[in-house]
Amino acid sequence: MKRLFSILAIVGCMAFGTANVNATTASMATTTTTVIQEEAPAEDLGFHQELKKRFIEGGPGFMGIVLLCLILGLAIAIERIIFLNLSTTNSKKLIANVEDALASGGVEAAKEVCRNTKGPVASIFYQGLDRADEDIDAAEKAVVAYGGVQMGQLEKNVSWISLFIALAPMLGFMGTVIGMIQAFDKIEAAGDMQPSLVAGGIKVALLTTVFGLIVAIILQIFYNYIIAKIDSIVNDMEDASISLMDLLVKHKK
Repeated sequence: MKRLFSILAIVGCMAFGTANVNATTASMATTTTTVIQEEAPAEDLGFHQELKKRFIEGGPGFMGIVLLCLILGLAIAIERIIFLNLSTTNSKKLIANVEDALASGGVEAAKEVCRNTKGPVASIFYQGLDRADEDIDAAEKAVVAYGGVQMGQLEKNVSWISLFIALAPMLGFMGTVIGMIQAFDKIEAAGDMQPSLVAGGIKVALLTTVFGLIVAIILQIFYNYIIAKIDSIVNDMEDASISLMDLLVKHKK
């Protein structure tokens, strides 16, 4: 009997211990699931939400000025891109039309073709044809002079984009320096070097630099595209001007 009671006691202890282990495991699993569920929203933050969060943490002072640089720079860049795309002309087709008009209707017919065509190339052609009744040198001078005017219109306000590209990271660096000064002021006031005392201030200071560099990178991409587009139009204007001079010489003969 004693042996039987001993066996029953051992079996009962083992069953009780197994139940405790299972309960502990279930409790740990529940706790882990809860923690994961609580941490999930932080991991599910999208890029725009994270960017917004960091922007707010950076403070409204320098962050607002950097954002203003981005808005103004993008506004000027978009306006320039639209203007340059509208200024692009199929110069080969225009030259062919002007040549046909000169052959059939003379200078006035060629000027009418230029009036009905948009873009700086057509405007330069019109100025050259308007001096065609004089000599070739006068027409060439008119083309060169008006070409400079058209180039100035193409490059209008582009310098402002380069200003914002330089200004945005400089403002970011200034915000970082000011934030670091404020962090050291806190250390001096507390009389102790505690990481928790200055970590938040340093993080905020560095965020201004990050956003300043982001703005500069975005505007630099638009700026390079605009400069490449202007160079393409200017080269087209120069090639077309040479072709116009050849047409005028041919028409004089």
